[in-house]
Amino acid sequence: MGEVHVIDHPLIQHKITLIRDKETGPKDFRDLVSEVAMLMAYEVTRDMPVESIEVETPITRTSGKQLAGKKVAVVAILRAGLGMVDGVLKLIPAAKVGHIGLYRDPDTLRPVEYYCKLPSDVSERELIMLDPMLATGGSACAAIQFAKERGATNIKLVNLIAAPEGIRLVQKVHPDAEIYVAAVDERLDSHGYIVPGLGDAGDRLFGTK
Repeated sequence: MGEVHVIDHPLIQHKITLIRDKETGPKDFRDLVSEVAMLMAYEVTRDMPVESIEVETPITRTSGKQLAGKKVAVVAILRAGLGMVDGVLKLIPAAKVGHIGLYRDPDTLRPVEYYCKLPSDVSERELIMLDPMLATGGSACAAIQFAKERGATNIKLVNLIAAPEGIRLVQKVHPDAEIYVAAVDERLDSHGYIVPGLGDAGDRLFGTK
């Protein structure tokens, strides 16, 4: 079963509280989401492999470490996942960026793909999949499946806030995917919103209703 990592660094906890506040406007909300994504990326990339190299300092030659192994692709689940991309890219500027667009069919309530554009070498990359909210888990599971169908084998799901129901579904459907969250909330309400949550992340990011 996929491991769940709760990244509860004090700076992240502080910023998550500000993100939750309904008085936080779109500009500050966007800045905070990006900042938390960057802080989370520090932990998400902690196990990236390194290799030794020789470098010349102004004083002498020495050995150092550089990243080795698989390259990274950052994948935003549209539309709210866009708010996390820039923060992650500040730490991994060489990463390629993919996008997966989903909507919920009003009759079946199942996620339907309307857009999927991933790097052509996705099978050779570690995917960091971004979405601020992990609520029911339906969209996340579908996005992971779409990525797997295109060759992805190494996927990390990164969410700001998750509901226990969403975590359980992703673990059940995709036990090989690791989950990184900044907070695990109480539950889902009857409309599928996370409680206490932060409302609709997409609307708050882009100032829509």
